[in-house]
Order: sequence, then C-alpha cells, then structure tokens
Amino acid sequence: MVAALLAAGVANAAELRPDAPDRYTVVKGDTLWGISERFLNDPWAWPKVWKANPQIENPNLIYPGDVVVLDTDANGNPSLRVLRRERPTVKLSPTAYSEALEGAVTTIPPEAIQPFLAEARVLPVAQLRAAGYVAQGVKDALVLGKYSRFYARGLEPGAARGTQYQVFRLGEAIIDPETSELLGHEGIYLGEASLLQGGETAKLRVISSRQEILPGDRLLPASGEVVIPRYFPHAPDKPLRGRVLRVQGGVREAGKGSILLINLGSREGIEQAHVLRIHRSPGRRLDPVTRATYFPPNEPTGMLLVFAVFDKTSYGLVMRSSGAVVVGDTVTTP
Repeated sequence: MVAALLAAGVANAAELRPDAPDRYTVVKGDTLWGISERFLNDPWAWPKVWKANPQIENPNLIYPGDVVVLDTDANGNPSLRVLRRERPTVKLSPTAYSEALEGAVTTIPPEAIQPFLAEARVLPVAQLRAAGYVAQGVKDALVLGKYSRFYARGLEPGAARGTQYQVFRLGEAIIDPETSELLGHEGIYLGEASLLQGGETAKLRVISSRQEILPGDRLLPASGEVVIPRYFPHAPDKPLRGRVLRVQGGVREAGKGSILLINLGSREGIEQAHVLRIHRSPGRRLDPVTRATYFPPNEPTGMLLVFAVFDKTSYGLVMRSSGAVVVGDTVTTP
C-alpha cells in the first residue's frame, strides 16, 4: 500500500514506513509506541494519523486482540484505525457504569518508568530550604532502618498522625554545562516514614528503607499511589535546545530503554509526553586539505520521551537510538 500511495503522489505517505503492514493484531506486551513504530517513520506522530471508528470513542485505548489497520481517507491520505475485537454483549440496567482500563495497551512500558515516578527527584534549592529533616534517632540512634523511630524538625505544622513522608539524601549538585547555573540537587531516595506525633520537633517511624537513614536527610510529603499517565506524545510548540546531563545508573553511554536527565524543565515549557530528538556532536575535525579544524553538523541518534518534569530539569526515556547516547549530547524539538 505504501508504494502505491507514494506513486500516486500522496504527500502524507512519506510518514509511513516503506515496509508498513496493511494490518497488525495487537498482542499482550505491545505498547502504543511500538505498534506505531511498525507503521510510521516517526512513531511519536501517531495522534494525527490514528482515527476512531464510529463505535470506538477513544482509538488510543486498544487491547490485545484488536486489529490496527492501515487505511486511506476520502482524500487518499493514509490513516490508522482500530478494528475492535468482539467482546461478549452484556445487558445493562439503567445505572451508571465505568469502563475498566485494565488490560489496555500503554504508550510505553510502565515498568521502565514507574520507579522514577515514585522515587526520582531533582530537588530545587528553594524546596530543600523548606524541607523537613531528620534530627536524630530516638534513644540517640545514629543509623536508622525499617521500624526505627526518629525525631524530625522543619516539617509543616498541622500534619495529621499517619501522614507519610519520603526520605531523601542530598546528592550531587546538578550544574548546567553551558551556563553553570545550579539547576538543583539529585535526591537519593532512601525510604518512607510515617508521622507519629507532630510539633516543632516531630516523631516519625521508618516504614520502608532502601538504605540507612542518617541525621540531616530530608523529608518530603509522599505523593501517594503512583498512577502511570497515559502519555500522548507530541512535539514542543516552540524550538528548544538542551543537553543530556546524566544517564541513570551512573554510566556514561545509553541506548534504547535508558533514562536520561536533561537541562530543560517546566521553566522552558517542557511537558510530560514531549518528544525530543537526540543529536550527537562529532566534535572537532581536521580538514585533510586545508589542515584547518572544523565542526561537522550534529547527527541525530535517537528520540526521547519526557515522562517526569521538574522546574529546570526533566527525565526522559530513550525510545529509539541509532547509536550510543552520551552525557553532553544535544536534545532539540524534532
């Protein structure tokens, strides 16, 4: 079909992969990004080519067994539509019902980002100054673990007994490589604690711990149960340029499925589900004729989907890579 569309001069056919199938049956473990990658050169662009059938209110909610069909509209432009797998008909009495989303295909693998949504933090300086902190353990214990009780200071007054806090240790300062601005501090997640008694000097109990908790570690209100958002990828509405600051895991190189920290945040207009293109700079080269140095243009090496946004930084998941992604690479609006 793709070859026929190109031969007919349909411009939007260029969005399709040359080997795109006419249809694909969704299986368990698929993601919306992965399904779209079978059809589109730029899988993040699926919202503009996916069409709802009249009987399907939301084409982005698809399930194993459904069939994604490559079709054309009245003008000959390509589109993707969903053929819903038949489900048992149930007679309903007049009342309010809600449709369960369990089993629906997600945009990206939830297991790849769930720990970061719950535990990853970049702590702005202002937030650090306002955060409570561990003062000391009850009975002067210096190292705290699960079920340890401790005193804390600096918590907001009025918190109810049972209020939960996440415990973080102040990590390395995050510095912008171009402006030298302090963007925040890495927050090293240590565990969670529950409030036993409020007051200027409050008493808490550790309810979970990843590693030992020490005096001076910071306390931030827990966000509760983490729900994976249904990301709908889209490009920023203005040109943006940033840098890769960290590769999660302490390694220098990353590939598909890696998590990156970049120096763009809500201050620059970054939102969840923004897609950015990753570029590698080849660096300085020597001209073989003139012997002068020059800089070749940056080469695209991957795509990044932003999933967690802070004030001046963001975390993103590498969705596609054609080479190693390293600290210092450039990210831009695609």
